[in-house]
Amino acid sequence: MSEEVVVFVTCPAGAAEDIAKQLIDSELAACVNIIPAIKSVYRWQGELTVDAEEALLIIKSSLILWAQLEAKILSIHSYDVPEIICVPIVEGHKPYMNWLNGSVAIPR
Repeated sequence: MSEEVVVFVTCPAGAAEDIAKQLIDSELAACVNIIPAIKSVYRWQGELTVDAEEALLIIKSSLILWAQLEAKILSIHSYDVPEIICVPIVEGHKPYMNWLNGSVAIPR
């Protein structure tokens, strides 16, 4: 299995671009796609929320950077318990995967 991952993060729509830029600037992500308008339905602290307007970040990175990436997101995210979900990339277009790995600060 490869070390490349996709990380999903929901956040307030107004914060999405800033989070994305900070992850790219710190070389913890090769690319961040922003889906600017999603509607989330969830239960938080016993209350049902059905109208949460959020953005979804789709972050491409490396599992080697997971701890740093998670810590960075936690340090700049406004939620008490943000959604940060890491999913392995099983396979990918080789030239893209090479670009991804060359775009993050993987210890060599």
